[in-house]
Amino acid sequence: MRTKSSRPGKKPRKVTAESLARAALHYLERYATSAANLRRVLMRRVLRSAEAHGGDPAEGAAMVDALIARYRQSGLLDDATYARLHAESLHRQGASQRLTRAKLAGKGVDAEDIGQALASLEEAAPEPDLAAACNYARRRRLGPWRRNDREGSRNRDLAALGRQGFGYDVARKVVDAEDPEALEGEAGNRRGD
Repeated sequence: MRTKSSRPGKKPRKVTAESLARAALHYLERYATSAANLRRVLMRRVLRSAEAHGGDPAEGAAMVDALIARYRQSGLLDDATYARLHAESLHRQGASQRLTRAKLAGKGVDAEDIGQALASLEEAAPEPDLAAACNYARRRRLGPWRRNDREGSRNRDLAALGRQGFGYDVARKVVDAEDPEALEGEAGNRRGD
């Protein structure tokens, strides 16, 4: 498969401070992101340009760092807010705290911001992993939400929850529950949030 830069005769444009700012703003219009992830995106552009035009990647890195610092100072980039919002989104989708921590770390969010984001989840639900497991099980129709053959699918349901990062105790509690409403009440899960 060919990428944009591997097409014969197609050279990437030379990077300038203005072109990096335009690219960064275009990216930020489309995606919420962390500072480290935006840095990775812009550095790929800088490295392709340096390879094609013989420039110094260190100059491009300095422009990227200045741009990131400016966006952080203006509030356009805020890793703590990004971490909190992304953690809430992942929680609604049914991701465990372990998986959420890993995904945020993969986006370059520091451990302190991740910890604060996970703490905000604990304020919203007394047992955030149980609430997230209920969200995931409801979406995927596992455990008490399964329409048929619950016993025959028990191990498969446990494995699905395990792959989402939930511990055995949480997965077993969800899969073996008889009443989904009581389980969600125990988890502190408010449907529709």
